Amino acid sequence: MQVVGYATPETGLYVARERDGERQVTFEPLEPGRELSWSLGERHCAGVVTDGGHRSCDAPAAPHCDHHTSTWVCARCTGTCLKDEMDCYDDHAIYLAAFPPAAFKVGVTRRERLETRLREQGAVRAAHLRTVENGRIAREIEAGVAETMSDRVRVSTKVDGLGRAVDETAWTELLSEFDPRETFTFDYGLSLDERPVAETLASGTVRGARGRVAVLDRSGTAYAVDLRDLVGYELRSETDDRQLQSSLGAF
Repeated sequence: MQVVGYATPETGLYVARERDGERQVTFEPLEPGRELSWSLGERHCAGVVTDGGHRSCDAPAAPHCDHHTSTWVCARCTGTCLKDEMDCYDDHAIYLAAFPPAAFKVGVTRRERLETRLREQGAVRAAHLRTVENGRIAREIEAGVAETMSDRVRVSTKVDGLGRAVDETAWTELLSEFDPRETFTFDYGLSLDERPVAETLASGTVRGARGRVAVLDRSGTAYAVDLRDLVGYELRSETDDRQLQSSLGAF
């Protein structure tokens, strides 16, 4: 079986298996307390998920080869539509998101998805700046704010912030430059006393997840796993016996 995708904030992996001569995709939820006992095999292109199942691809590029890589043009939009015809006519929200200890970004999403989008990214604090009538206007405003603030935060930065709190002084100072309509605080229930060890593995006890980063407990150490890094791997139903780096708390 192969990992062919992942989901957030209902954290889980999409796994393709051969059943009755067909490649079928099932969802493996990573709820807290679940015991995982998969080892990682070869990694190659995750192919493509279809309505009828899954089409595999043996290309060595992962998580996807050039043939199976798609780009969401809206992610690159700055107010000038990159599609043949603009179709984002729903209300859109412009927001700020905070990741410990002091990584901040501006973003936009459909208003109805605001809290879901923030949880998908693993934001710990957030502020809804304003709502506008369509995505084009929202992207224009976002591009203006992004001249002095980032519009993305790396996953490695989010991992570095696990087990830490948001810098309240820096966040308060940032909000003072705006007039947010509402603010949010998110708790992902990880209860970490120190930063987990970054690792790519699929065995251990699920502690929880923040965005696309899952935290697994194994042998007294907490490991932070970027779910995207698992996409493309073949999984074997056996515990991974690799020697892994341990945290100081494991001794």
